[in-house]
Amino acid sequence: MLELVKKNIHMNRWKGYATSQITLDDDFIVPDSMDDVDQMILSSGEITIDSVKNQTERVVVRGKLDFMILYRGAEGGLQTLSGSINFEEPINVPGLEERDIVQLAWELEDLNAGIINSRKLSVKAIVTLTVKVETSCDVNAAVDVDTGSASSDVPMVETLRRNLDVVSVALRHKDTFRIKDTTTLSGNKPNIDHILWTEMKLRSVATRPMDGKMMLDGELLVFVIYQGEGEGAPIQWIEESIPFSGELDVPDMTEDMVPVVTVHLIHKDIEAKPDSDGEMREMDADAVLELDMKLYREENMELLNDLYSTNRELTLQTGEACFDKILTKNMSKCKIVEKISLDQADRILQICHSEGAVKIDDTEIKEDGLHVEGVIEVRILYMTSDDSQPIQSAVEDIPFHYLIEAPGINDKTICQLNPGLEQLSAVMMGGGTIEVKSTISLDLLALQPVCQQIITNASEAPMDLNSLQKLPGIVGYIVQPEDSLWKIAKKFHTTIDTIIATNGLTDKSVKPGDRLILVKELS
Repeated sequence: MLELVKKNIHMNRWKGYATSQITLDDDFIVPDSMDDVDQMILSSGEITIDSVKNQTERVVVRGKLDFMILYRGAEGGLQTLSGSINFEEPINVPGLEERDIVQLAWELEDLNAGIINSRKLSVKAIVTLTVKVETSCDVNAAVDVDTGSASSDVPMVETLRRNLDVVSVALRHKDTFRIKDTTTLSGNKPNIDHILWTEMKLRSVATRPMDGKMMLDGELLVFVIYQGEGEGAPIQWIEESIPFSGELDVPDMTEDMVPVVTVHLIHKDIEAKPDSDGEMREMDADAVLELDMKLYREENMELLNDLYSTNRELTLQTGEACFDKILTKNMSKCKIVEKISLDQADRILQICHSEGAVKIDDTEIKEDGLHVEGVIEVRILYMTSDDSQPIQSAVEDIPFHYLIEAPGINDKTICQLNPGLEQLSAVMMGGGTIEVKSTISLDLLALQPVCQQIITNASEAPMDLNSLQKLPGIVGYIVQPEDSLWKIAKKFHTTIDTIIATNGLTDKSVKPGDRLILVKELS
């Protein structure tokens, strides 16, 4: 009795994606305890996603925009106003089922804070939400054949196998990593009266899977503006780079897995505190990173490609299974040097701080790889010679284009691109210009879908003796261009081993025009 030995193959398949762009718009009253607004200095925002609910044919995303605004009051001092705008957005995803796996990416495209009047501010933002959908399915594919014990009643089966390199999602895991650090003011800085503005940004974040754990390292950039202690004390700022490294326990992780990891700052807090002498000269930084980890495992599978019997009629049932294979895993570095001129460049005394964000505008697949276009949104904070407006800021978009080499890429390739900013600096040059230098990281995992015919079942029946007897017992044959030893052996009811032995071949390769003697098997 012939039985197929099958293997269950678990596959993750991309179903598609959907994008929604939402506009957030709200007005905020300045609290009575704060000064009238005279001039906007800085604004920043962060998107926090509270929930992603998968419903049939749509995804409902709930979240909020947390913003901060630094403004100059009517009396000349600086003050900070913060607030939130909640949102709920249904995103239609045709074909989405509740069992599908949904990934959400988001980007704050634009944030504008304006003055309606001295006691009322407007906040407008554009947020892009991108939903990517995967589905999982299982296929039973034949990997071998079991004919039982050898006897005259047992099918004499010849098998053709093929190797296939596939990749599947082996692990999904979310975890958090905490960073704590204390910064002490340098001797030339006055004590802290109160903190006006804080920023935390990640730089050069790298992850590496190990057996049972995920390694993590990078830098946390901290920028603080504070009011110095004492009457008439000037506004002060400090900038620190906090290196961090550590590991997260992930029991099922192995070193050979291929990671796709996104890292977000989900909590950040900076608090002034007294030093050992009781003076306000220290700041505690507390940050929590969330790591969304998806890890792939590559596997070489040997599947049954074809089979026939020399003493039975076999009927094969086939199906199609689609797998993914890794086309490329590429970490590219794009270096940018650009000179810009600001409206008040001639009055700039000193650049206090620069920070930026990478925004991808378009990706295009071409023969030589993935073409990426985008901008670095650079914000520069600087001191001016204007005593009435000593601190100013400017935002500039610096475009970039980069080619990520990916041999074999085509319009069916699934590209997972994770951009990051590794380095950014802004330096005053002569002639009122500022030179911006930056390094962008572009981490690409490209998966190539491969659809293969697989054997799902086989049935046997007695050999048709009349058809067998019509075949000549021995025949001379000239190899044709499309031939292989397997095709020849199957067609003439013999085996590859018999052909090799009869013709004195040294291997299984033949070429068009070769002459062979073929002897029919009589098993």
